[in-house]
Amino acid sequence: MPKLILLRHGQSEWNLKNLFTGWVDVPLSPKGIEEALEAGEIITDMPIDVIYTTPLIRASMTAMLAMSKHHSGKTPVILHPGEGHMEKWGTIYSEETKKNTIPVHVAWQLNERMYGGLQGLNKKEMMEKYGEEQVKLWRRSFSTRPPNEGESLELTSTRSLPFFKEKIIPHLDQGEHVFISAHGNSLRSIIMYLDQLSPDEVISLEIPTGLPIIYDYEKGKFTRETEIK
Repeated sequence: MPKLILLRHGQSEWNLKNLFTGWVDVPLSPKGIEEALEAGEIITDMPIDVIYTTPLIRASMTAMLAMSKHHSGKTPVILHPGEGHMEKWGTIYSEETKKNTIPVHVAWQLNERMYGGLQGLNKKEMMEKYGEEQVKLWRRSFSTRPPNEGESLELTSTRSLPFFKEKIIPHLDQGEHVFISAHGNSLRSIIMYLDQLSPDEVISLEIPTGLPIIYDYEKGKFTRETEIK
């Protein structure tokens, strides 16, 4: 039975500093590196045929660190379709070597939600300025947008879900096991779909950093193996 592994990146430097991050491209903190390696230990024996991550370094770092613990010993190889020399000159000419690699697709559609005018600001300070309830709406509600044309979860889902359905589900339909290393809100939008959560229910859904969430896939249906803590 094909498996879908969802993993929010480990703690980033701005998670550590309690800052809104969004599309700002910051790396993992030392704790985040540890979380990624620990996640790798959890999924070490799970078959993985294809990996999806995002252009943001915290997600790709997490994917690579987690895969460094994988029992298969296969090398994750980042693909660069349409990138000129990066695509052409990155060709592998050994069929035997190809068998010992796992393709890694980089998809901006799975990026974190863009937090607009909140990016780089301290979450606690924003609560003191605007109130805890308003900040909770910006962070957790389905349709409320952060200031300065930030993305709501609803808007995030308009890019993440079509991509998930069009690009990722076909792998599962073919019997392949998929590992996605992405972000809290892009994964919230996907889990909202997989678990059939309502806009009210998704408010309380928070994805922990560095903890794999596993689904079994059979005949078009997803069954979650792990609890979200």
